[in-house]
Amino acid sequence: MEPRVVFNEKYCKSCSLCIQVCPVNIIFLSDYLNGKGYRPAAVIEQGKCISCAKCGQVCPDGVISVYRPEKKKLSV
Repeated sequence: MEPRVVFNEKYCKSCSLCIQVCPVNIIFLSDYLNGKGYRPAAVIEQGKCISCAKCGQVCPDGVISVYRPEKKKLSV
C-alpha cells in the first residue's frame, strides 16, 4: 500500500493548518465549496506523501486520515 492522505471534505473548515505543517507541500485548498461553504483541503500528489501524519495531528476537527504502508517483516 502506498502512503496516502484522505480528507473528510464534508467537515473540513479550511483552517489551512495541514497545509502549513506538510513537509512535502502536497496539500492545498480546493477550488470548490463543501456543504458548509468552506474550501476543503485536498492532496495534489498522493505519491509524494511520506505518511508523516503531521497533517492529521494538527487538524482541529479530525477530518484527516493518514494511511501508512505496512512494513514487511523479514523471515529468518
